[in-house]
Amino acid sequence: MNIEQIQSWILTNPFLTLIAVIVLSIDGFVVARFIVGRGLNFISERTETKIDDIIVKHLHPYRVAWLVPLVVVYLFAYLLPSYQEILQVGAQFFILWVVIITINALLGAFNEIYESRPTFTGVSIQGYLDILKILIILVGIILSISLFTGESPLVLLTGLGALTAVLLLVFRDTILSIVASIQISALDLVKEGDWIEVPSYGADGDVINMTLHTIQVQNWDKTLTMIPTYKMVDVAYKNWRGMQQSGGRRIKRSIIIDMDSIKFCSHEILEEFRKIDLIHDYLVERLQAIDQFLLENADVIDSPLDGPQVTNIEIYRAYIAAYLRSRDDIHQEGLTFLVRSLEPGRYGLPIEVYAFTKETDWEVYEGIQGEIFDHLLAAAPSFGLRIFQEPTGMDFAAFTLRE
Repeated sequence: MNIEQIQSWILTNPFLTLIAVIVLSIDGFVVARFIVGRGLNFISERTETKIDDIIVKHLHPYRVAWLVPLVVVYLFAYLLPSYQEILQVGAQFFILWVVIITINALLGAFNEIYESRPTFTGVSIQGYLDILKILIILVGIILSISLFTGESPLVLLTGLGALTAVLLLVFRDTILSIVASIQISALDLVKEGDWIEVPSYGADGDVINMTLHTIQVQNWDKTLTMIPTYKMVDVAYKNWRGMQQSGGRRIKRSIIIDMDSIKFCSHEILEEFRKIDLIHDYLVERLQAIDQFLLENADVIDSPLDGPQVTNIEIYRAYIAAYLRSRDDIHQEGLTFLVRSLEPGRYGLPIEVYAFTKETDWEVYEGIQGEIFDHLLAAAPSFGLRIFQEPTGMDFAAFTLRE
């Protein structure tokens, strides 16, 4: 039987021809879905690498299997001349969108593979991939319209000029997000894994996902905050990445001293303080300076305020500095190290510790800070100093009982 006879038979038996095409399509679909598709799943589950697992998961072989019957319908549509155009256009339309969905899924797989690398530094490319996905969908829409209208895609593109204003209005947030994503990535402002604070959105936690339209932050209380990407270039926020990269986390806390407990130290008191190993050398130098001055100016000293004097608050500051210097978990060089007296106020005299721990982990940092101030609070009475705190009910109760 030659080609002419086959075509003649098809023209005289259109119903049987349609059944044959349907059967062939179903057979192709079954092979693609239940043999090829399951085969890919079977192989990916038994390999050591995770890359093929990610690709198969996003590829969805069962969905791609629909390409086989669609291609069969397109190729054999000529067997039904009366319906050829309808079948071919319909097949092309569905083939186009299955391919577009598959390509976008593979872009998602590429992003997951990129972020699962051991060398991933948190610099997200998902924003760029989202832009590419949108462009692919726009191309698909134009090609779909071209299929049904018969017009050239270029003619349709020229007609979009009149719709520019409408498109700008409809896709305003998307356009802003595209620009913001490029700025954030180019300037390295935020990346996945960063700890950020965005007060205007109540966000305080780690960035766990960045897409074209949103930045997802998991707060420390485990709630989630979604921030529009384009807002990150408009609102004020704090990124703690610099602290983590520097290797030091700041301690900036004060102890409030009751000013009534501040006094000059006598020679005997200084001798007693000299027994403290941490400030022994410091007090030796101060005592030598005082003794030298008294020796040279003994005939003119007629007031306790004449000559060099040392206060217990000065000794306490020196002790705090020496104590911090003795700790291995505090940066001694390269980062600010300061113990200072702040402006006296209604509550007393603040003594501020301004230093950096070598640990940036929150839990470890808080442990170091707590240990330091527990020690300093307990040490203050040894220097004749009182820590200020407002009176409580127990204080008033004790006062009443004494009366």
